[in-house]
Amino acid sequence: MCGIVGIVDVGGASFPLYYALFALQHRGQESAGITTYDGEGLRKHKAQGLVAEVFDESVLRELEGTVGIGHVRYPTTGAKIPENIQPFNVTYRDRKIAIAHNGNLVNAAELREHYAQRGQIFCTTTDTEVIANIIADELRKSSDITDAVLLCMKRLRGSYSVVMLVDNAVYAFRDPLGIRPLCIGETDRGYIVASESVAIDALNGRFLRDVRPGELVCLTGSGIRCMQIAVANHRAHCIFEYIYFARADSVLDGRLVYEVRRNIGRYLYEEQPVPADIVSPVPDSGIAHAIGYAEGSGIPYREGLMKNRYMGRTFIMPTQEARENAVRMKLNPVRGHIAEKSVVLIDDSIVRGTTSRRIINIVKEAGAAAVHMRIGSPPIRSPCYLGVDMPTQEELIASGRECDAVRESIGATSLHHVSLENLIRAIGMDEADLCTGCITGCYPMAIRKEKCAERVVDFVAGSYQSHLATFEKETSQDS
Repeated sequence: MCGIVGIVDVGGASFPLYYALFALQHRGQESAGITTYDGEGLRKHKAQGLVAEVFDESVLRELEGTVGIGHVRYPTTGAKIPENIQPFNVTYRDRKIAIAHNGNLVNAAELREHYAQRGQIFCTTTDTEVIANIIADELRKSSDITDAVLLCMKRLRGSYSVVMLVDNAVYAFRDPLGIRPLCIGETDRGYIVASESVAIDALNGRFLRDVRPGELVCLTGSGIRCMQIAVANHRAHCIFEYIYFARADSVLDGRLVYEVRRNIGRYLYEEQPVPADIVSPVPDSGIAHAIGYAEGSGIPYREGLMKNRYMGRTFIMPTQEARENAVRMKLNPVRGHIAEKSVVLIDDSIVRGTTSRRIINIVKEAGAAAVHMRIGSPPIRSPCYLGVDMPTQEELIASGRECDAVRESIGATSLHHVSLENLIRAIGMDEADLCTGCITGCYPMAIRKEKCAERVVDFVAGSYQSHLATFEKETSQDS
């Protein structure tokens, strides 16, 4: 999780950064931050809270400069403390550097220990600071950002999409397996790199393409330059991005997320049809799945639950107590649609099970005759080490339990998860190019005591390619 953005804008970067972060708010609700470069130094503002709570017009006007980066945080590594709010700013040999990161490093602890023993000082508990230290250490030997990113990719193990502000340029790079998303866009006044295409849409920009796994891009006022640093024999795009994390209107690695979820809904019906009066989503994450199910089944689509739009995403709230208490405030039943009806209730996933249990209770208390739960992901049986907040198997309701035991625990009349085969078919990628670790327990890289189907990475750093010379051709070929 987390959302990152980097912008070059001749009219000033702070307001476009704000709008882009607003579009990425679903990726992190714990804190938000922006850093800009005003021609002489870095200007920053960051705090705990939502984007609209952290920034106002006066703050944004103080963040002068035509280049900048921003971040919304969802904590997976590091405590919920002010020191961990990104971006992180450093001055190194008169170079002004800011960095923000989306992902999770599985070797962060050993890297931190390595650099600490060499005298590096760490001020936070996040793995982003580890990346910053690697870059700063390499810049002691060479002023070339490419060399620093190459060293990073060789040493980091895990998921990472990174944006860096280095004086008047924005750099961004993505891990060789492409686990976390990152894309490039163009606006009337400059360029943008962001976690999802919806951030480009928010600026009325033009989506160019995804940043390729293992690629480094550089945004300046004169254009975009791209360099392939590393290439893997297979990618490992996070399957949970398509199931839940990404906004439905985003395009991730060539796939419109809404259509992926709609296709999942059709497969849910084909795999286990059930007689029912209405198909209803758990809003908002189950809407596209439910529309696909209704289209496939011919059962009327009705909203049985209304969402309080001022509530955030309960799954990414920092504590289980907060998640549970938020559910009833967040969802209210439409009794006229539910009472005495057999309901197919569709959600994207079941992780811990507590939220599903509460939602089903709400629907039953509204008078539903039956609640048939249909889930747009296979059972989540294993922890994620690459950026999703499900750190232990004990938290996962499907770990070690058969489907009927889960059904009984959450109180559903029936329960069915989409098969992994049809989930992959809905995404439209080869299974070898997806990370399915949370479902299969087999991960795309070596993780202690876990099974893996490790990818082979080759480092191929070459010369930059210019946006003006080759970028349009690359864009049309990719699409």
